[in-house]
Amino acid sequence: MTKIRHLFLLLGLLVIIILVPLVSHHPAMQISSPAFAATGRIPSAFTCDGQNTPPPLDISDVPPAVAGLVLIVDDPDSPFGTWQHWLVWNLPPDTSHLALPLPDSAVTGQNDFGQAAYIGPCPHGGLHHYHFRLFALDSSLNLPPGSSRAQLDRAMTGHIIGQADLVGVYSRP
Repeated sequence: MTKIRHLFLLLGLLVIIILVPLVSHHPAMQISSPAFAATGRIPSAFTCDGQNTPPPLDISDVPPAVAGLVLIVDDPDSPFGTWQHWLVWNLPPDTSHLALPLPDSAVTGQNDFGQAAYIGPCPHGGLHHYHFRLFALDSSLNLPPGSSRAQLDRAMTGHIIGQADLVGVYSRP
């Protein structure tokens, strides 16, 4: 009986010795912007007080085996609950810089302004925190343009293999 235990222990150690080096550690996915620092003020050019275009975003360390990326921009400080500013999915996994125009594969969902577009920060009062949430998925999403955040969340369920968050702040002048 002890010889069998020793054999299983030896086999277990061999598996660990062989497999551990084969499993690569991948750094956490990152999202940043050359337009503002993390937790920094979003320049007014990217808000309803400016050109209302999305800030440029840089993406790095996307995990392997990603089929597509999803970007959700929302404001959890809205008095109406978390307010959706931009929903984009099926971004190519090799996207390292995101700016307009979006890649051909990208699909845009309906924000809480009722548009399938980016609408920048436009708070009614006080300082708001805007989250640029990036998700790496193991599959593309078969959602039509103009789908809601709830539909997007349901479609992503069980497919998220990485995520990153960039927060910027804005208050009206």
